[in-house]
Amino acid sequence: MIMLAKVVKILQKCTIFPYYFVNLHAEIAQEEKMTAKEIITYMESQQNEEQRKILMRFFKTGPGEYGEGDEFLGLKVPQTREVVKSVAQDLVLSEVPALLMNRWHEVRLCGFLILVAKFEKLATKRLENNPDAIAKRDEIVTMYLQYAEQANNWDLVDLSVHKILGHWLLLPSNLGDKNYKIKVLDNLAASDCLWKQRMSIVCSWKTSQQGDPSWCLRYAEIHLHHPHDLMHKAVGWMLREMGKRVSMDLLREFLRQHAHEMPRTMLRYAIEKMSDRERQEWLQKSGHHSRLINPAFLLKNLP
Repeated sequence: MIMLAKVVKILQKCTIFPYYFVNLHAEIAQEEKMTAKEIITYMESQQNEEQRKILMRFFKTGPGEYGEGDEFLGLKVPQTREVVKSVAQDLVLSEVPALLMNRWHEVRLCGFLILVAKFEKLATKRLENNPDAIAKRDEIVTMYLQYAEQANNWDLVDLSVHKILGHWLLLPSNLGDKNYKIKVLDNLAASDCLWKQRMSIVCSWKTSQQGDPSWCLRYAEIHLHHPHDLMHKAVGWMLREMGKRVSMDLLREFLRQHAHEMPRTMLRYAIEKMSDRERQEWLQKSGHHSRLINPAFLLKNLP
């Protein structure tokens, strides 16, 4: 895509200047030093006004809504992922903040997904304890936290935080031990920023996948009485994932302690994978009765 256009440009030069044939590899290597500006220019060229209007409504960007003021180009998530696939390997880390600070939602998503791609490449089993990989992972985590407020809608959080911050919780780090990591998440949970608060619970998606329920249980309890519906959904969703990945009995124990005080939406999301009979029992115990919704559907079906 973007990279191919650069190579074509060089090959065109070769037909005019023989020098480029001799130094073709070096020229391509030089051209492949992608910049954030080039990525932004390309993404802006793909604007779709009809899709932009759909996204503005879907992500609640109107006055007083949680995404108020967010601006969209009208790109679908697969389009953004294609850009990431084309540039993640060659874009230097220092270029990523320019993407994260951009006005366009899709460009910021591109920046966060590039961080995901870079982190995952450094987090393989082979590199888990590699000193150089540890240092580079810590650098990515530090950048992610520094620009956390730029993940200012639920998709930006949900598509990145568990793959970076959640994975980091399980890996060696020079930044600090488990107590340090708890402090990092506690600071996110205590923030006035809704999206940082969401990060503190959604990052437990990864830890639950790896069999550790402690992070989910800690931040589910911290956010139990959160006033925002988006946090009710996130907490219930992560509790459900913890039950599915780790222990349904552990989920039931949490519900025995807290179902009576859980917001309706939170409870509905948490019990979604249970049998119809058991769901009705929990709803009756809590006094909540309503239709269940699958939150994973939203992530898989982003406009």
